[in-house]
Amino acid sequence: MSVFLDSDDIFALGPVAAVAALRDALRAGLDPDDDVPRAVIPLSKGQALIMPSEAGQWFGVKVATVAPDNPALGLERINATYLLHDAETLCPVATLDGVALTTLRTPAVSVAACLDLLGALADESGDGLRLVVFGAGPQGEGHVRTIRAHAPVVDVSVVTRRGGLVPAWADRHLAADDAALADYVRVADVVVTATSAREPVFDGHLVRDGAVVIAVGSHEPAARELDGALLGRATVVVESRDVALREAGDVVLAAAEGLLDPSSLVSLADLFGVPGQRNGRTIANGRPTVVKTTGMAWEDLVVAVAAYERWCARA
Repeated sequence: MSVFLDSDDIFALGPVAAVAALRDALRAGLDPDDDVPRAVIPLSKGQALIMPSEAGQWFGVKVATVAPDNPALGLERINATYLLHDAETLCPVATLDGVALTTLRTPAVSVAACLDLLGALADESGDGLRLVVFGAGPQGEGHVRTIRAHAPVVDVSVVTRRGGLVPAWADRHLAADDAALADYVRVADVVVTATSAREPVFDGHLVRDGAVVIAVGSHEPAARELDGALLGRATVVVESRDVALREAGDVVLAAAEGLLDPSSLVSLADLFGVPGQRNGRTIANGRPTVVKTTGMAWEDLVVAVAAYERWCARA
């Protein structure tokens, strides 16, 4: 019998378990490059994304829609549904709230990629991480929540185009043109960009060596949140080289400008390498680290299975 997992059921998994599930899957040999490329379908009012993936005993597919005009109508910009199947019989076992799944898994992927570095930065600071977050939406909040679940955080600045009220998860809310913003970026341990911007949202020269920059807003080759100057001096971690060079505008445009060598990209398979099978590369010290993700179907599958198995254990 197929069941429905609503947002409460999915968020009950929690960021720690979501990060652990992703890291365990990668350590066990899951290779993001084996994923089926997602289909992006242009629609009259936006686009649809079809994201299938199979791993182990599971097959799943997410259908997501992006409607840029929806916020003006009081509706969500992104909507999604996830269908989880048994891979042996191909029978559906669960339908999940796809928006909640995306909200949980996206920051989990970011933190899974740089967890050890976040811990080292927290130890180095002595009192906790200083965060600057561009974007006050669910992904901005979700990244703060997920980082807090894994490392102490002492200060959070959220940045939007015009500023506004301070959300409960931040210490201040700055406008993008606030003169103080540059100073906060300069001392930040972690900068998160979770926006719909199509041009860089800050000057990459401001980021200090050793800091982590997490970029999740762009999944189109012509849109970027980060400038080439930053990617050119950073270690750039991506889910998959092929996907990044096809979909990640931050990477595509920096490479086109001659500021980023595509061969220098560090994939998740590299980071979680199996001796004799993968490179097992590490993140270099003494320079910024950029974690650039566009979202892949295997990530949804891993977190959906973890949420479903938790639900079954408690049902």
